[in-house]
Amino acid sequence: MRCAAFALALTSAAIATPVFAATVTSVAIDRTHIVIRFDAPATDAAATLLDEPRQIAVDVGNAPRGLSIAPAGPVGAVHREDGGRRLVFDLVRPVIVSDGGFDSSGRELTLTLRPVDDGRFIAASIAGPLDFLSFGSRPKYKVTVPVPPARKAPPLPRVAGDDTRPLVVIDAGHGGVDPGAINPVTKLREKDVTLKIARAIRKELLDGGRVRVALTRDSDKYLVLRERYGIARRLKASLFISIHCDSVGSGDATGASVYTLSEVASDKEAARLAARENKADVIAGVNLGDAGADVSSILIDLTQRETMNNSATFARLLGREAKPLIPTKTNFHRMASLMVLKAPDLPSILFETGYISNPRDAAFLDSDDGREAIAESVRRAVEVHFARRMVGR
Repeated sequence: MRCAAFALALTSAAIATPVFAATVTSVAIDRTHIVIRFDAPATDAAATLLDEPRQIAVDVGNAPRGLSIAPAGPVGAVHREDGGRRLVFDLVRPVIVSDGGFDSSGRELTLTLRPVDDGRFIAASIAGPLDFLSFGSRPKYKVTVPVPPARKAPPLPRVAGDDTRPLVVIDAGHGGVDPGAINPVTKLREKDVTLKIARAIRKELLDGGRVRVALTRDSDKYLVLRERYGIARRLKASLFISIHCDSVGSGDATGASVYTLSEVASDKEAARLAARENKADVIAGVNLGDAGADVSSILIDLTQRETMNNSATFARLLGREAKPLIPTKTNFHRMASLMVLKAPDLPSILFETGYISNPRDAAFLDSDDGREAIAESVRRAVEVHFARRMVGR
């Protein structure tokens, strides 16, 4: 399997001028870098992460036959392919290219390597392109755009329950201008159903007395996706549950399911957080502004792994408690790249409570009995979840 991890696409600054490929003069490798030097400004280069065998291939245009390259660090061997137009670095252990680019002259390309496990290597190989430009191909103009004032964070909702208890935030999906899925016959709207279910879950949890509860919305209003889990993080919640209804255009699909964040989506969000210039985020109680880039990446990675494990554990627990009470899909627990699940330090699930497009499911979801059954399944799972955590501590 050969998967493109990133591409370096470099174009000439003067289109009318003929482009001549620069020749590689030397390649230096150490534990964390590959440095490729050219005899002239390079105008065309590409790099590809390969799996089976595990390699980094760099298309350089012209690597002469007599070029001597000593392997080192994670690189076990180096060889030429395609008549010298490609350098292939055989890896003895999985690493990814976490950063890279040309120097100001365009004659030196540096790739920064970071060790990862096998899962992260495969995930990074499909994470999408990372582009770099040589000095000679950078645009010779500037674009200035006025930056609007920062948007105020939405007010925090009311928290109900005993202050000594852990906090669960229930997110009623959609709302306001976003109706969500709509039943084609009854015109039942997902945003109305999810709010009713969220309120039923809040009541059930508060009656149980084991947790505090807040709703991201308690009325028909619109929230962007980052605001939803952002509210839970600002409240320092211990668990985030987003309520939704499934829908299909045709067929008799039925039953509830639950989603947690996929590994690939986690990689992308970790990269986004680690690349932030101001690093003002607090991850698991640690202000990343006080940490270097490497430490920040490690903290984010470790925290996300624990968060994803906790989310998956709760998802399986909810499936166990829900099956005797409500219709569920056979493959109840699924993984996906859903924005609302991307809080890096907050266990989160998206609970698809049933199919609003299915007449039987829709009637169940919009009934008192249905909502009470859904709420009871959530309460049982939540109480076991926090009891286990208490015992673990």
